Amino acid sequence: MLTFVGAGLYDENDITLKGMEAIKKADLVYAEFYTSRLMGITLEEMEDAYGKKINILLREDLEVNPEPILNEAKSSNVVLLTGGDPMIATTHIDLRLRAFDAGIVTHIVHGPSISSAAIGLSGLQNYRFGKSATIASPYKDLPSEVPYDTIKLNSENELHTLLYMDLPMSIDRAVELLLLLESMRCEGLLKEKIVLGIARAGSGKPTVKADYIEEIGKYDFGPPLHIMIVPGKLHFMESEALVKFAGAPVEIMRE
Repeated sequence: MLTFVGAGLYDENDITLKGMEAIKKADLVYAEFYTSRLMGITLEEMEDAYGKKINILLREDLEVNPEPILNEAKSSNVVLLTGGDPMIATTHIDLRLRAFDAGIVTHIVHGPSISSAAIGLSGLQNYRFGKSATIASPYKDLPSEVPYDTIKLNSENELHTLLYMDLPMSIDRAVELLLLLESMRCEGLLKEKIVLGIARAGSGKPTVKADYIEEIGKYDFGPPLHIMIVPGKLHFMESEALVKFAGAPVEIMRE
């Protein structure tokens, strides 16, 4: 059996009781932290908290050569521990499909996800979000235009955009890449746009700040992990939330 367990957002206290029970019953516990990480705890502290040896997997262990894990799961109770919720990453969906094809029973123990935490911290309304995108590090000095296209599509439909970013990319770097795309595209999409940055969601002291994009790139969000939201058309309650919860310029309440 292969059980996917979400460890949550920040430290050892984020995991659910069901997740802890699954780990206790496991014969083997694996973990991957290239799709997401728990920044508030070390591997050794996780092992102490969960009472199990945790074997760290590299990206190729899941995406290129997952057969050793699948073979173990045919005869043993195997847990794959991930940050956040395990099924947010397409890598884990692929592994579950491979397990299905191999006749391996799978279970999912969901965990707190940055997708819902970021929305909750922002004060924006969940049903007003469109497609999300990832701001990736440039390939051969050329940034991907997918985030820009996604913001454009969502803006046309008056929807908000949740922007993930490569680990451990910072918000100022993500803003720099977006503004580079703006200069390349000459469309004025981001001119006078309010952008929301969130750092260390799930910790006791997350940083949540909204401002115009040029200003948000200058703000010190502190240590990772970081995520961004580009709001679309704001409901009056959302405008109030951004001002009161994220320190956005008060004039957005009059727009």
